[in-house]
Amino acid sequence: MKIVNKFYPHALVILGFILVSLIYFYPVLQGKQIFQSDIAQYTGMAKEQNDFRAAEHSEPYWTNSAFGGMPTYQLGANYPNDFVGHIDDILRFLPRPADYLFLYFLGFYGLLLVLKTDPLKAFIGAIAFGFSTYLIIILGVGHNAKAHAIAYMPLVIAGFIMVFQKKYIWGGLLTMFAVALEVNANHFQMTYYLLIFLLILSGYFAFQFIREKEYKPLLTAIGTLAVAGIFAIGANAGNLMATSEYAKFSTRSNSELTFNPDGSKKTNENALSREYITEYSYGIAESFNLIAPRLFGGSNHENVGTDSRMYSFMTEQGVPSEQALDFVSGMPTYWGDQPIVAAPAYIGVVVFFLGVLALFIDDRKIKYVFLSGALVSLVLSWGKNFSLLTDFFIDYIPMYDKFRAVSSIQVILELCFPVLAIMGLQSFFKAKEEPKLQQKALVQTGAFGLGVILILVFAKGMFHFTGSSDSYFMQTYGPAFVDALKEDRMSLYSADLLRSGFFIVVTFGILWLFIKNKLAQNTTLIIVGLLMIFDLFFVDKKYVSAKDFVSPVEIAAPFQETPSDIQILKDKSNYRVFEVNGNLSSARASYFHHSIGGYHAAKPRRMQQLFDYQIAKNNIEVLNMLNVKYIIQTDKEGKEFPVVNPDANGNAWFVNTVKLVNKPDDVMKALDHLDTKQVAVFNVHDHEGKFRNARMKKDWDTTGTIKVMEYKPNYIKYQSDNGKDGLAVFSEMYYKNGWNAYVDGKLTDHFPVDYVLRAMEVPAGKHTIEFKFEPEVIKTGGTITLVSFIGMILLLIAGVYFERKKAASNQ
Repeated sequence: MKIVNKFYPHALVILGFILVSLIYFYPVLQGKQIFQSDIAQYTGMAKEQNDFRAAEHSEPYWTNSAFGGMPTYQLGANYPNDFVGHIDDILRFLPRPADYLFLYFLGFYGLLLVLKTDPLKAFIGAIAFGFSTYLIIILGVGHNAKAHAIAYMPLVIAGFIMVFQKKYIWGGLLTMFAVALEVNANHFQMTYYLLIFLLILSGYFAFQFIREKEYKPLLTAIGTLAVAGIFAIGANAGNLMATSEYAKFSTRSNSELTFNPDGSKKTNENALSREYITEYSYGIAESFNLIAPRLFGGSNHENVGTDSRMYSFMTEQGVPSEQALDFVSGMPTYWGDQPIVAAPAYIGVVVFFLGVLALFIDDRKIKYVFLSGALVSLVLSWGKNFSLLTDFFIDYIPMYDKFRAVSSIQVILELCFPVLAIMGLQSFFKAKEEPKLQQKALVQTGAFGLGVILILVFAKGMFHFTGSSDSYFMQTYGPAFVDALKEDRMSLYSADLLRSGFFIVVTFGILWLFIKNKLAQNTTLIIVGLLMIFDLFFVDKKYVSAKDFVSPVEIAAPFQETPSDIQILKDKSNYRVFEVNGNLSSARASYFHHSIGGYHAAKPRRMQQLFDYQIAKNNIEVLNMLNVKYIIQTDKEGKEFPVVNPDANGNAWFVNTVKLVNKPDDVMKALDHLDTKQVAVFNVHDHEGKFRNARMKKDWDTTGTIKVMEYKPNYIKYQSDNGKDGLAVFSEMYYKNGWNAYVDGKLTDHFPVDYVLRAMEVPAGKHTIEFKFEPEVIKTGGTITLVSFIGMILLLIAGVYFERKKAASNQ
C-alpha cells in the first residue's frame, strides 16, 4: 500500500502529460499527421534507403539518390544492437509530434523532482517548459532530432545533480541512461550546448566541495560521471563512430582547397565561415521578445487580421475583402536581426516573473547556476551582435565552430527559466510564515517586471521597425505598403507589451491575495499555474495548430510527380538528374531520381565544392562526368521542362591519359578545362595504394567497354571487355571508408580521380567488376555498442542490488 501511495501521484502526473500532449495535438487522434517541411525534405533524401529496407529487409548504409552518393549515417540509418534506441521507442509511444511533447514534460518533471519539488508544482513547471514557444515551433517545422535531444536535457542535468548530492548509485544510473538517450537523439549541437551548461553546473558543485575540503566525494562524483559517460557513449558507438567518420567527408570538416570559387585566396580554413556560423544571430534588443512575443514582429509569416493597417491598405487599393484577408494572414512582420524566424522564442512572461521572484526569495545557491546558464546562453545567442565573446568561442573553444545558428543556444535559457520559476513559486509558498519576506520579494519582482515593460513602452520611439527585406517590398509594392507594414509592427509591439504587463499585474495580484490570506495555497498555485500555461498556450497556437495537420498519404508522399519527372522516369537506365532550381538545397528530385542535389545540414564537402567551383559556373563537362543525363530547367513562365544531355559519360568509361597533380587545388583547377571522357586527374598524394607516378603515366587503352549489370544502393556490378589493360573511371562517388572493389571476386585497389569519382586499373579480357559498400565502422561500432549496453544492464542490476541492500541495512 505504501508503494501505491508513493507512486500514485506520479502516475497521475504521467497520465496528465499524456492527455495534455494529445489534447494539444488532437488531430493525431483523427489519424492525421503534422506536415513538417524539414521532414518532407528528409523523406525525399531517404526514399531510396527506405525502399531498399522494404525490399531487402536490411540496411544499405549508402544512397545514390542525393548529392551523387553519400552514406546514410545521418539519414536515419539503423545501427546494429541499438538497444538504447529501443528504450527510446518505448518512451515515445504516442503518435508524433505528441511523443516529443510528452518527452519534454517527462524529462523536465524528473529534473524538478530531483530539485525537491512536489508533484503538482513539478507538473505545472513541466507543462510550462514544454509549451515554451521555441520548443513547439521546432515540432511544427520538423526539427525532430533537435526536439528529441532537448527533451532529454533535463534528465541529464538531474542525474548530474544527484551525483553531486552524493547519491552516487541512483544518480550515476540516471546519468548513464539519460546521457545514452541524449546522444541517441542524434543532434550533437544541442548536446554540445548542454555540455556547456553541465560545465557551469559542475563548476558550481566542485567549488562547493573544494571549499568544504571534501576532496574524496568530489573525486567519487567525477569518477561516477566518467563511468556513466563511458558506458552511455559506448552504447551509441555505432552512430558516433560512423558520424565521426562521415564528418571528415562532409561540409563540417575543413576544406582542403586554398582558394575561393572566384579565384581569390582563402583567408579562413574553417569548414564553416564565421558569417555562416553567425548568420542566425539574435538581436540584443530582440531578446526582450522572450517576455513579449511579438515585440519584433513575431515571424516572417504573421497573421495580422482584419483590424490591421495592412488590411485597410489593401481594401483601400480595391483588393476584394477575401483576397485581402488571405494576404494579411501571412505578413512579414518580423524586423529583427535574423534572416528568417518562424516564431518568437517566447518563454512566457509569467515564467519570467516567477523566475525573477526566485532570485529574490529562494535561498538555494543553485539558483545562480540556472541564472548563469540562462545569461551565458543569451549572450552567446547574440552571435555577431556580441562578437567579442562569439569570436573567442569560435577561435578557442573546441568544436564551437562546427555549428551554425548560434541563436539556438537559447534552448538552455528556455530550460533554466522554468526551473527558476518553479523554484520561485515553491520558495514563495514556503515563506508563508514570513509575510514580510514574501511582500518584499513580491514587490521587488513586480517593480522589476513592470519596470522592464515601462522602459520598453517609452523606448518605442527609439526603434525603426524596418526589416531587412523592406527594400524588396518598397520596390515591389511601393512606400505606402511598407508604411502600412511598419504601422502593424508598431501595433504588435504595443499590444504585446500591454499583454505582458497585464499578465504581470494579474500574477502579482493573485500572489498578493495569498499573502493577505484571501486565497488558499492550492487555489493560488492552480490559478498561477493556469496563467503560466495559458499565456504560452495561446501564443503557441498562433504558430502550430490543427491547420498544420494533413492526411497520412500527404506525409508519405510529400512530393508529386511533375510532367518532367514522368518523362524522365521512362528511361530505365542508370543516370543522374540535376534540378537547376533546387541547386544543392532541395530533396525533391532525390525522391524520384538519382540526383546530384539534396537537403542536408552536413552535405558531402567535395560535392558542394564541385557545385560552387564548377557546376555553378555552367561547366557542362563536370555534369557529364557525374553522368547527369537529364537537367530539369524552368522557362520564363516558371514551367519546368527536362533537357536531355546527350554527352553524359555514362556509368563507366576508359580514359587514355591520367594527369598527375600534387594537391587538391590542382585537381579542381584542372577540371576547368578537361575532356573527362579522355583524361582523368589524379592527385598523387590522395591515395596510399600502389598506383603512383610511374605506373600512372602510361597511355591506356580506351577501346574497351563497361556495362552495369546490377545496381543497388550498396552494390554495383559491371561487366568489362577490353583488349588491353585499361584505366576505368566510374561515375560514382569515391568514399574510401566502406566501398570495396572486386575484380572476378578478388579484392582490387581503387582510387579517387576527378576530385570526386572512383577509378581502377582493369586488366585485359572479360571481367566482372563489383563495388560493395562494406563499412567496417558499422561492424566495430555494433560490437562496442553491444558490450557497452550489457555493461549498462549489469551496472543497473548491481546498483539496484546495493541500494536495496543498503535500505534493508538502514531499516
